[in-house]
Amino acid sequence: MSQASISARDIVRQLPGVLRRFPAIARGLYYYSLKDSGKDLTLGRLVERNADRYPNRPAILAGDCRITWREFDDWSNRIAHYLADLGLGKGDTVAVLLENRPELLAVVAGAAKLGVACAMLNTAQTGRVLTHSIQLVEPRLVIVGEERIDSIENIRAGLSLTHPFQFLADTNTLASFGEAPAGYDNMAAQVAARNSDRPRPATPPTLGDTAIYLYTSGTTGLPKAAPGSHRKFVRAYGGFGLMSLAMTPDDVLYCPLPLYHGTALLVCWGSVLAGGSAIALRRRFSARAFWDDVRRYRATTFGYVGELCRYLLNQPPSERDRDHGLTKMIGNGLRPSIWQAFKARFGIEVVAELYASSEGNIGFSNVFNLDNTVGFSTAPYKLVRFHEGTRDPIRNARGRLEEVAKGEPGLLIGAITRKWSFEGYTQKEATEQSILRDAFRKGDAWFNTGDVLREIGCRHLQFVDRMGDTYRWKGENVSTTEVEHILDASGQVREAIVYGVEIPGTNGKAGMATLVPRDDQAFQANALLTHLRRHLPGYAVPVFLRVTHDIEKTGTFKYRKVDLQKLGYALERPDDEVYVWLPGTHEYTRLTPALVRRIDAGDLGF
Repeated sequence: MSQASISARDIVRQLPGVLRRFPAIARGLYYYSLKDSGKDLTLGRLVERNADRYPNRPAILAGDCRITWREFDDWSNRIAHYLADLGLGKGDTVAVLLENRPELLAVVAGAAKLGVACAMLNTAQTGRVLTHSIQLVEPRLVIVGEERIDSIENIRAGLSLTHPFQFLADTNTLASFGEAPAGYDNMAAQVAARNSDRPRPATPPTLGDTAIYLYTSGTTGLPKAAPGSHRKFVRAYGGFGLMSLAMTPDDVLYCPLPLYHGTALLVCWGSVLAGGSAIALRRRFSARAFWDDVRRYRATTFGYVGELCRYLLNQPPSERDRDHGLTKMIGNGLRPSIWQAFKARFGIEVVAELYASSEGNIGFSNVFNLDNTVGFSTAPYKLVRFHEGTRDPIRNARGRLEEVAKGEPGLLIGAITRKWSFEGYTQKEATEQSILRDAFRKGDAWFNTGDVLREIGCRHLQFVDRMGDTYRWKGENVSTTEVEHILDASGQVREAIVYGVEIPGTNGKAGMATLVPRDDQAFQANALLTHLRRHLPGYAVPVFLRVTHDIEKTGTFKYRKVDLQKLGYALERPDDEVYVWLPGTHEYTRLTPALVRRIDAGDLGF
């Protein structure tokens, strides 16, 4: 399967590279481990530091726009003065609805200098969900880009704010202010009229104050807002930018990931801040444009999620696959099945795979540049036993949690201490539900990540699956991640997602895979079944296959699994082919309306 092991010998092999980076690693460990919440090291200070050290080096590249660190600092200062003139200060919140534009980073930096938090609204949200996300954080004002103005207009009547809506034209607003629609203030014009002196608020922000809000999935289908302190930027600065990547002013990090997501805003931008590097922005990821952008911006590093890498690997091979300066990548979700192939094809030297969550208090980074691992963490954590059925942590007769044996999958929990605080959510109930109290001794508290990982040696962990990424069939629990790995290794599949679907009259959920076959060969359902049965126990083999041309994803490259689960094995999509592994057979059968009726009636004995 995907299991790997890491030995002391593997660590030793990587020591020369580690020693070369040792000064950066030592500095990074200092920043990653800071615990004084009252320290004045904030996002704004990090920006100012780079403006002083590298005033004429690029901070942001976007299309033909090049903004230096001094220009960026001046811009964020003017924004801070404008917000202060509106009466905003430490503890206030603004909601930001902008696509990947320099303006977004300038707003976040400017607000941070006052201690004003920015709620990073998902640009794909509309209607009730967007209203909910805004109301969760009770912002003083909303800043919206022209590109998303329709989303706000549709809900504007239901929002009550203390200040007018702020408008940013879909231009380079440093050069052109555009025209604000009725009912909106032209923020760019207002900002341009302010001075660029660094603000000195009466109550300045500190390391422990909230800098941003990021949105995570909620159990009700509505998002939850997780506060992110300045400490999270500083930890990304140290843990990822210095320890994992050793970023320098000569580096350019290409970021096609949405900035409302933690991987882009915290990990990628935090890494850029650490090196006095430049971040190159693209509105939306494009596999076809990716390498042209990399060459255009002379990027050395890029931010990824696993599916983005799969898209790139699925592009036709080119003689220019190594005609670029990209040597480093940072992100999460790179599947073991494509890890080596991606590095080899594109000449990537460093894969800084990581594990972190927007709301959590623990992160792992692949400092030693080993394969198929999220790395290690200096934060206190444990992997504990959990119920296969409910995925809840198991308590023994004394009411305490128990650690799993080395190599066994376990639920990852992080100790909540003064140094490793859990910032939680805006909703107190949601925060409390994520905390395990009296776990190993009376009075202790641990953050429940909801994720299953395993130790594969030398305190390095490997991601297994997320809680909920399992289904129960024939009395057994099936990991969707493990089944996806086997599908990946079949040689027939370009991408695949696995989930459970209900069959009337049965217990549990039957496995189903939606997949996109490779373009260079004819899809053979029964050859795939043979492969699956060879590598999986019978209960884990998908009962249904949906063969399609494309799998819809969210703006953060996550599959819309819920929509596929609701669709189930229905034949509502005429372009899809749906197959079923019928009881007592040794092949997949093409599903027909007549077969669907028999399955729904419970006639086939699943």
